[in-house]
Amino acid sequence: MTHIARSLPLLGWREWVSLPELNIAQLKAKVDTGARSSALHAFAIDPYRKGGQRWVMFTIHPIQNNSDVAIECHALIKDRRMVSDSGGHKQRRYVIETPLILGQSLITAEMTLTNRDSMLFRMLIGRTTMNNRFIIDPSASYIQGKPNPALNKAEISAINHSLFSG
Repeated sequence: MTHIARSLPLLGWREWVSLPELNIAQLKAKVDTGARSSALHAFAIDPYRKGGQRWVMFTIHPIQNNSDVAIECHALIKDRRMVSDSGGHKQRRYVIETPLILGQSLITAEMTLTNRDSMLFRMLIGRTTMNNRFIIDPSASYIQGKPNPALNKAEISAINHSLFSG
């Protein structure tokens, strides 16, 4: 194992994440090295314009096997592209970019929006999001633990500023 590999954080095949700008404190995600892009569960997807920009409103059931809890989210649309799912079916999806907390890592993650009600996990973390940031142990789960729900948008903004300003 190289020195670089030893210094990267370890992930299991499933991990807890937080999406603070979408007001999602904790979400179980599947780490999928076979998927290029990350995907977030979304339904009632409704694009709109705000200040001349394209935005999307969507709703998410953040808890697996629970459709009673629903969170309304709003995000700037980054793109709209064709994505192939694991079954080879092509679907045109909205793409958003949002901060993602995974363990001690804060990542600006690009993710597609799709209905994952029939899937076990509400989020799939693909290779692009994990790119050179982690080592994956497919025999382990939840190595990084639950995200810190006390991290709010102001703290995320401060972390982003310190990460990207110097």
